[in-house]
Amino acid sequence: MIRSVPGRSPRIHPGAWVDPAAQVIGDVVIEEGASIWPFTVVRGDQDNYVYIGRHTNVQDNSVLHVTPDLPCVVGDRVTIGHRCVVHACRIGNDVRIGIGAVVLTGAVVEDGAQVGAGALVPQGKVVPAGWLVMGVPAKPVRQMGPEEIEDIKRNAVEYFDLWQRDYRFGPQGAPGSTPRAPNSPVSGKPMFPGTPAR
Repeated sequence: MIRSVPGRSPRIHPGAWVDPAAQVIGDVVIEEGASIWPFTVVRGDQDNYVYIGRHTNVQDNSVLHVTPDLPCVVGDRVTIGHRCVVHACRIGNDVRIGIGAVVLTGAVVEDGAQVGAGALVPQGKVVPAGWLVMGVPAKPVRQMGPEEIEDIKRNAVEYFDLWQRDYRFGPQGAPGSTPRAPNSPVSGKPMFPGTPAR
């Protein structure tokens, strides 16, 4: 659902995608190639805004919100995993926020950093560029290598390709596309690598 509040409406690039089960409310900017997945809430109210950069994906059940003093700014090629809370903070470019992580008010996650699954980045904390942080509260674990930062970028591309291929045109798929074969345990494909097919 796309919803305005008095004097403020979402501005969504025509090349972005918002799932019908997501809620985008108020002063929100969503740039080209970004995707907002089911049951996510992006709320730009309290006289502040949410900005979501190019080719960023905000996955299912996440919440992005603001305070009266601070916006929520998310850069380009960011992956925000399932069930995250990103609150009135700044996320740089090429960042991954792991499943279930929380980034609190005034925190900054610099370019190329990763917040581990379930981690809590406290209010006002800075996650240094290129570092992996984990835990509650989140603490630096190690600097990430170039291949890990490339993996963050690849993850953003995968989610862009996924919504373009499977969601943009609904269940019928893109005009002229070939239907894909079923991909489930019943079709004989293993459920996990190394396990026997059913």
